[in-house]
Amino acid sequence: MANRKKIIGIIGGGQLGQMMAISAQYMGHKVITLDPNSHCSAAKVSDEMIVADYEDVEALLKLAYACDVITYEFENVSATALHEIEDCVSIPQGIQMLEITQNRRFEKEFLASTAVKIAPWKLISSAQDLPSEVTKKQVLKTTTGGYDGHGQVVLRTNADLVEARDLADHAECVLEDFVSFEREISVVISGNGKDFVTFPLCENEHWENILHQTIVPARVSPEIAEKARQMALDIAEKLELSGTLCVEMFLSADGEIFVNELAPRPHNSGHFSIEACDFSQFDLHIKGILGEKLPEPELLKSAIMLNILGQHLAPSASLLESHPDWHIHDYGKPEAKHNRKMGHVTILTDDFEQTLEEIKATNIW
Repeated sequence: MANRKKIIGIIGGGQLGQMMAISAQYMGHKVITLDPNSHCSAAKVSDEMIVADYEDVEALLKLAYACDVITYEFENVSATALHEIEDCVSIPQGIQMLEITQNRRFEKEFLASTAVKIAPWKLISSAQDLPSEVTKKQVLKTTTGGYDGHGQVVLRTNADLVEARDLADHAECVLEDFVSFEREISVVISGNGKDFVTFPLCENEHWENILHQTIVPARVSPEIAEKARQMALDIAEKLELSGTLCVEMFLSADGEIFVNELAPRPHNSGHFSIEACDFSQFDLHIKGILGEKLPEPELLKSAIMLNILGQHLAPSASLLESHPDWHIHDYGKPEAKHNRKMGHVTILTDDFEQTLEEIKATNIW
């Protein structure tokens, strides 16, 4: 058993890095985290911290030489910097997946090379490439740097073109046709480079482009759930996935599934798995990047997960008293800001409707 213990380097010390580190520690591995913030969420659960920017090649080399394997917790890690260290240490997730997912143009071109369906889109290199008038609802997104609704403009009327032209003048963008959907869904999938396993289909609700709530299993037919699972498997196989990946999708009223985007790491919508499954998305991420055999995760009980944002933090303190059976996670961030993810709540349930009423009655969200 002693021979299998590894030193795992995690680039990024946010809540995802924190939960990766906890899983790794439970398995007996050591964790070194690199993050520019010495008080980041992962700091308290890491064996060692390297405080440095994600583009700091010297610091990344220090991390590489100290570790058996390196993983990353979010997309905005510098792929260029990782290329500088790839000969020094194993990076099982791969840099190609990072390059694909941190650029919407590359991501759409990759998805177009698979069998999955995506919304019609076009590349916008400058404001001149935008339509002269809005004839249908579309979404303009910068190819890089956007998250949680940043770096995008929804085109509903001609008035929206003013903001869209300003965005397109400052960054390369993609213009997507708006998909009319009935539900937002996602598949969290883990791999070890050869074999792949999936978590139950998630049903998601976003507020202001930030995930608000996840219901598992998604309230869809078994046929839809299997179709979504197969799409995720197709993507994972093409990527030769190691670690955990989330495939975010739209489900239309007529049963069509469109892939919206990929997240090349554990995902907010998969947090339910910590309590609701026999293995969490973080457990299988660690097992996957180490090339271990992966169990097919089993859903032990249906669940609802809610994000606690900065504005929810103070009122959510009452949940410890009023709902002791709810699983409350605090990421330990030192400062609460509006729409900043501060924690989450997972509720195991036998009755979605009753639990949704209980959530509404708290008046927190």
